Amino acid sequence: MGPARSTHRAPAGGGRLDTILVRLYPDQSRARLQSWIEAGHVWVEGRRASKAGARLRGGESIAVDVAPPPQIGPAPEPIPLEIVYEDSDLIVVNKPAGMVVHPAAGHDSGTLVNAVLAHARDLAGIGGEVRPGIVHRLDRDTSGLIVVAKSEPALRWLQSQFRDREVEKVYLALVDGAPPDRQGRIEAPVGREVRHRQRMGIVPASRGRQATTDYRTLEAFERHTLLEVRPRTGRTHQIRIHLAFLGCPVTGDRVYGARRPTLDAGRQMLHAWRLAFRLPGHSERREFEAAVPPDMATTIEQARGGVELAESSGSARPRAGRAARVGEKRPRSSPQRASPPGGRGVGC
Repeated sequence: MGPARSTHRAPAGGGRLDTILVRLYPDQSRARLQSWIEAGHVWVEGRRASKAGARLRGGESIAVDVAPPPQIGPAPEPIPLEIVYEDSDLIVVNKPAGMVVHPAAGHDSGTLVNAVLAHARDLAGIGGEVRPGIVHRLDRDTSGLIVVAKSEPALRWLQSQFRDREVEKVYLALVDGAPPDRQGRIEAPVGREVRHRQRMGIVPASRGRQATTDYRTLEAFERHTLLEVRPRTGRTHQIRIHLAFLGCPVTGDRVYGARRPTLDAGRQMLHAWRLAFRLPGHSERREFEAAVPPDMATTIEQARGGVELAESSGSARPRAGRAARVGEKRPRSSPQRASPPGGRGVGC
């Protein structure tokens, strides 16, 4: 037999689902209760709950599968990590392309979480057993910077900055073709496609979440463009979807771009280049940078046809004799905006 189901009523005044569960189950930690929600053991008004932060108005019926089967957390695995920065609160890692961030269906091992657990044994259980320490995510085939919290206070500190959009994220993207303007802003809601539920896409505002992406051309090639991209929101696959919507999909992106890569690219040419945030207890932001990985540098060389990559910073650098028209700093004027057909402004 499965676990017994216990039923309750949300207290008057409501509140966050996980906060209400803490009151109902004081002997359980918030992280454990959140893992129950993630595992599908909590129901609200007859529907399986999926978000720990879901807000209840009060009076709703809550059903909990009491004493669910113990969840075995990810196992530590001695996988090499390129650590950009580490202190007692957090780790900043340069994630290689091809590595999944946390265990999920089809990826039980070999993830960033498995590697970090071997490096920092005290990480287990921080923020939940399934994704300990994870504050944000990168797609499997996106390389670059990701920060992992090593304590609950650090996790909350970082989460608040991501939630309030105080974290500066800068990506490098090699794209097919060119955007309509050298720099601009894309504002289009992102959500799941109706016909292909495994894919995300541009959807009507009523079915999606507002998403904003700024871009700037670093260098224009004959058939490709190297862009600096700054996502202002953090939707799933946001950069890839927005650039494809703009007509210049990320090179090598077989999901939202060309099925056959236009260059010899083994994956999507997207790199989380820079990351800036406040360290716990600090008021000033600290910026970190990860050099362009060799496979992306090689692909950029193919598109560039004679321009080298600056090894120290991973930024584009023209060879002597070529005009420094790409990568030069330009005035930060009001960017051009791209919106879905028939849309007007943010959230259209």
